[in-house]
Amino acid sequence: MEEEPAVGHTLTEVNDSPDAPSETSGAAAPAADQVPVPPPVPQVDRITVPDELYAELIAFRRDIHRHPELGRQEFRTTAKVKERLEAAGLSPRVLPAGTGLICDIGPDDPHRGRLALRADLDALPVPDTKQVDYRSTVEGRAHACGHDAHTTIVLGAGLMLARLAAEGRLTRPVRLVFQAAEEIMPGGALDAVKAGVLEGVERILAVHCDPKVEVGRIGLRQGPITSAADKLKLVLDGPGGHSARPHLTTDLVMATAKLATELPAALSRRVDPRSGLSIVWGRIQAGHAANVIPQHAELEGTVRCLELSAWHDAPDLVHEVIDQVAAIYRAKCEITYQRGVPPVVNEATSVELLRDAMTSRFGAHAVEDTEQSLGGEDFSWYLERVPGALARLGVRSVGDTTKRDLHQGDFDLDEGALAVGVELFTTAALLS
Repeated sequence: MEEEPAVGHTLTEVNDSPDAPSETSGAAAPAADQVPVPPPVPQVDRITVPDELYAELIAFRRDIHRHPELGRQEFRTTAKVKERLEAAGLSPRVLPAGTGLICDIGPDDPHRGRLALRADLDALPVPDTKQVDYRSTVEGRAHACGHDAHTTIVLGAGLMLARLAAEGRLTRPVRLVFQAAEEIMPGGALDAVKAGVLEGVERILAVHCDPKVEVGRIGLRQGPITSAADKLKLVLDGPGGHSARPHLTTDLVMATAKLATELPAALSRRVDPRSGLSIVWGRIQAGHAANVIPQHAELEGTVRCLELSAWHDAPDLVHEVIDQVAAIYRAKCEITYQRGVPPVVNEATSVELLRDAMTSRFGAHAVEDTEQSLGGEDFSWYLERVPGALARLGVRSVGDTTKRDLHQGDFDLDEGALAVGVELFTTAALLS
């Protein structure tokens, strides 16, 4: 029998009100001019996910977790989201490619654009190694990056906002964006933008699961929070031969090895080290026998960069260094540089909106600073067109010391994060 989803969530909340008792009660209060006064947190109606909706969201997330679909193949997931939104009286619209959809809540406002809440639908081509009732039923595929949670959170926020709109409590229009193919460079966000999902949008928000952050907390950062990520493939060719006579051949194994080591080293001296330009190889293939110099070799990896300006310059620099190294070994080198995504650059007002929403709902302790990562995220394409921000959503159970990471077959999350995400987005919509 399938495990019944738990109801209710038990996140600890801290009373941050000025009337809360202090551990230093009775001590003399410091002078007012010695204590910095934090800005007041905007007030908004307390938003709590009802137990019945929380149980439904857990079941929904587990259902799509069992049925992961790769990028641009998310037909079942799209249909499930569409069906639930229609059941709530909303009118979702599937995007032209047949995967992904948008759904507007509230009428257009001539004085302000919509607040968009974005989720991604696709899974990864990795096996699910967890031993849970809701593990993937599709061989070699898993929701190992938390997109099932992102989808469920935006769906749940939409259901909450639809109720508030019906009660006349939603003061601004909202758009739900369920995007396909985030994991496929250069990202399904470009397809969504081309389909017009940002038309009439004033600001866009998103969350991404972070297994390093405890459930009930989010990580925020103004400015770049992720990095640019591109793909690089080198195909080397030349006359091979007997390993006893390397001088009569193009030694492609040596040339490939030199490119693998010299290219990252050379680039580190050609760009500002603060830009964080990094090349990491994931595949090297050359040769079939110990005494035969091959005629063909391949090398593939990723190019990541922290700074937008260095990212724009990276392809020309990479080509120049590769040509120089390959020429030393007389190797013919075909270069495929595939542009991926620019960094996600969080806009300050949007970050403060997320901070205010989280603080007003869970307290100031629930927000922590976060570092810029070298991971790529196609949410960046939206932010090149409208202001917005991405928050890191804590999904690690309180007290859990197990180290998990994204894109691993054992990735899982504390489902209390679903309620946190829904309440964060719903409160942000009311505050915006």
